[in-house]
Amino acid sequence: MRSTMWIYIMVVFLSKSWSLESVNRKQVFNLGSSVNLTCSSRTWNETLFVIWNLDLKHKTCKISYCNDGRNDDTCNDGKLLQNTTAGQSYLHILNISAEDVGLYRCESAYAGGNANYKINVTIAVPPTVSAWLERRGNKMFAMCRAAGGNPAANISWSLTGNSVSVEKLPGSDGFAAVESELELLEGMNPENLRCIIKHQFWDQERSLVPEPREGQDSARDYKLWIFLLVVGVIFVLLAAFIVLLLKKVKLSRRCQHVDTLNKSPTIEDVEEVEPYASYVQRVNSIYN
Repeated sequence: MRSTMWIYIMVVFLSKSWSLESVNRKQVFNLGSSVNLTCSSRTWNETLFVIWNLDLKHKTCKISYCNDGRNDDTCNDGKLLQNTTAGQSYLHILNISAEDVGLYRCESAYAGGNANYKINVTIAVPPTVSAWLERRGNKMFAMCRAAGGNPAANISWSLTGNSVSVEKLPGSDGFAAVESELELLEGMNPENLRCIIKHQFWDQERSLVPEPREGQDSARDYKLWIFLLVVGVIFVLLAAFIVLLLKKVKLSRRCQHVDTLNKSPTIEDVEEVEPYASYVQRVNSIYN
């Protein structure tokens, strides 16, 4: 197929004046959008062949068209060569994702010239945003974060304070995390403070009010709560042990008292033991 294409080029080159079109550009598309990449402004009827060589994140592949009917597609991921209503050729990418990011090189030949396009394709990914208040010692800080976005978001504040700092942190897949820190002035009301985040994926900026977050203060409160809970449990167990011990002592004393009563000697009446002998002695004493 390559030899056939070069034959076409040589024929056209020898028959008429030759023009060379070279383009190198970068294009950014929103994540999930449908994308059309063009390679020259020539119509389909004028085109001898089109070859798209793709250097993607996880693979390299090729999609080509030749006017003799021999087409090739080693990508097999839904990308298609299509025409506009005016007959202009373009490469269609449906629902672009991070897997489609890379360098797209296009070679096309037409009657009178050829075109070489290099298009660096990237995607715009909206960040995940958050804002919170954080206490450090006797100082209060307002924090604002935009993570996982591409390109990096822009963060600003509705009010000014001390030492505003913005830090870009590396993220996965090359996506950036941006974090801004604002030290609040004494007497500044956090309810009037807004964190303003701008990103090219959004039509409008986002505004967040920093809210207290479970942080260092909450951690201390949690530890104190756990300590009080443990102390309370120990106190309850100790009280229960003392109550059981007192009951055991009281029960032991009762048992000792009963045993003492049972072991005391019994004085029996002599008359009850020997009633007949006593009677005989009395009778004899009368007669004597």
